[in-house]
Amino acid sequence: MPKTFFITTAIYYTNSPPHVGHAYEKVLADVIARYHRLKGEKVFFLTGVDQHGQKVQQSAAKAGVPPAEFVKGITQKFIDLSKKLDVQYNEWAETTSDRHKKVVRGILQRLFDAGQIYKDKQAGYYSIRQEQFLTDKERGSDGQFGPEWGEVEFREEQNYYFRLSQRKEWLLRYIDNRKDAVIPDFRQTELRNAVEKLSGDLCISRPKSRLDWGIELPFDKDFVTYVWFDALTNYISFAGYDPTVGETDSFPYNAQQQEFRDRWPALQVIGKDILVPAHGIYWLIMLHSIGFPDDQMPQLLVHGWWNLGGAKMSKSAGNIVDPFVLADKYGSDALRYYLMSDIATGQDADFSEERLIERYNADLANSLGNLLNRTLNMSERYRGGLLGADPEYKKHLEMFMRLEQLPTDSKGLLENPEYLPLLDHAASVINGLSGFAREMNQFAVDSALDVSIQTAARCNILIERTSPWQLAKQKESNRQVDAVLYHLAESLRIIAILISPVLPKAAHGIFDQLNWKMELSGKEGRFRLEDATWGGLPDGHLVGKPVPLFPRIEL
Repeated sequence: MPKTFFITTAIYYTNSPPHVGHAYEKVLADVIARYHRLKGEKVFFLTGVDQHGQKVQQSAAKAGVPPAEFVKGITQKFIDLSKKLDVQYNEWAETTSDRHKKVVRGILQRLFDAGQIYKDKQAGYYSIRQEQFLTDKERGSDGQFGPEWGEVEFREEQNYYFRLSQRKEWLLRYIDNRKDAVIPDFRQTELRNAVEKLSGDLCISRPKSRLDWGIELPFDKDFVTYVWFDALTNYISFAGYDPTVGETDSFPYNAQQQEFRDRWPALQVIGKDILVPAHGIYWLIMLHSIGFPDDQMPQLLVHGWWNLGGAKMSKSAGNIVDPFVLADKYGSDALRYYLMSDIATGQDADFSEERLIERYNADLANSLGNLLNRTLNMSERYRGGLLGADPEYKKHLEMFMRLEQLPTDSKGLLENPEYLPLLDHAASVINGLSGFAREMNQFAVDSALDVSIQTAARCNILIERTSPWQLAKQKESNRQVDAVLYHLAESLRIIAILISPVLPKAAHGIFDQLNWKMELSGKEGRFRLEDATWGGLPDGHLVGKPVPLFPRIEL
């Protein structure tokens, strides 16, 4: 059975509604998932919500409703956001589900039976925001706990602890041996530095006397599970993991059901703020402690933040950008395009609605949309919508395609100078395909998108170089008109395939107007990367009428 590409986002905390940062992470994961489906791979895409924890309980109390009712409303907003942005996931995780609770309790019980969890008393400073005890290592140079920890108070209480520190050396070896454990690589360096400072064990419980909104410990009904131990487990609980297989003190990975092993390990798309310690330390050590071998550790793709005026968006700061408002105002494709094109994966970016409009108008309305409109208008005006391939040009193109390495400039290759602009353009399109795949495989979605936008720009330049409106006036130039129009339509067909992971609606719009694969209209299977080869449109193909695909946004 072929391996399934498993991708998951972090699950979103349900103490407040989603903002544009959540939209970005969802769309990024969706684009990567669509790209792998474009390649013909089977994909399992998991996303969802984290519904437990102290902050949720506090927010619910402030709203005057029970936590279960509170999270139900916030959860629906995240579900609605996925629909609004055309995010197509396979499984939706909710940590209040019985399926998830069963896995969490099963893992806790087995770790407790194996002596990996113990009870102890702790006194120290506690971060209410991060829901964890702090040590002196979290203090700043002034001896104070920084604002990132929120309200900090002194507490003394008994809790259960997971033996985290005893696996410190294993985690360091794992990070050293796997160079792409975390992407981008500077985040892996950041993680290793954090592991070097690791000391002490992880408190994985909270007394019910102060927090009852959580998963009850299977071995002590007076405690609930720490929210991170609960939430992180979702990545395997909703993928089919069974905590009951194996012996009491052994967790054989190979004993898991084939369905789970076909999916795992996952590519986990997370924000930079939850790499350390949650995903990079807690989660990897949790997996190692329950028998996951090194080659079955997830890969962590860490993205940056969308800031506003240089500051991170947050509800407390009052600088939230509502993705629903943006999608309603400009359309889902426009928002998806901006989020994917104006930030380099792994880096931070400043959100700007003016920049969204600027990128949309320049790249989509003026370049790609204009190209589609001009191509179909000229095809209708000069050829009644019929595409015809000039036999002489086809002969030269076939010879050109047989070259082992396509030149970037074909001057001197042919005696017919009128074909040179077309062959040069063909070379740029074909060479761009390998660049697109390379960038997508490295999760550089912004650079991959640029391949398509630059191809559209070169098509518009080709129109100016060849002037089909002038050629159409000369009977002896009919074959050149045919070649130019075919060239433009074929370029648009390939562009539609390449943009489909980011702009699914626009890609269907281009195929619809090209009158191509109409039997699959609206279905994702309409686009396949293997079809992005030159010459897909046949002789005599009838294209459709132009309809404005990207109407300009006027301020």
